[in-house]
Amino acid sequence: MARELEKLTGYPVFHNHLVVDMLEPVFEPGGAAFVEMRESIWLQVMARAARAGRPGLIFTFAPERTVRPGFVGQVVSEMEALRGKVLFVKLTCPDDVLEQRLGDEFRYKWNKLRSVGLYRHLRESGAFEFPPLPDSGLTIDTSVSTPPQSAQRIAAHFGLPAI
Repeated sequence: MARELEKLTGYPVFHNHLVVDMLEPVFEPGGAAFVEMRESIWLQVMARAARAGRPGLIFTFAPERTVRPGFVGQVVSEMEALRGKVLFVKLTCPDDVLEQRLGDEFRYKWNKLRSVGLYRHLRESGAFEFPPLPDSGLTIDTSVSTPPQSAQRIAAHFGLPAI
């Protein structure tokens, strides 16, 4: 869906796993150094893009417990200080659909979670619990909306310019 939104707006996709994949061989995933470096790099890329005059950036993000609760507020504050704005979209789908998607080929490219058993264990242990994000008024159930449809809804909801 992020790639479809990129096609519509011309805003580049900054996939969170670019940084995760870079840090995993060096730092223990979820450890203090990993979390600090990951969030610092995410924020530095966003801020640098804003200072460079990029009109927009699509950042994919699934909040989970290794993300510090203050990170989202820090992003919003720093972007606003740079005269930018952070727009949030909440993507949802039922657990059974999400479990089916764990085997999708694109998940291998980004070294994403692919094990249903591990996903269930993490979910049951609270790994995906995170304080509520700011509400944009836009929630999309991706089990009933295709990526192109979802991208169109996002662009229309926020009045994003088309290329």
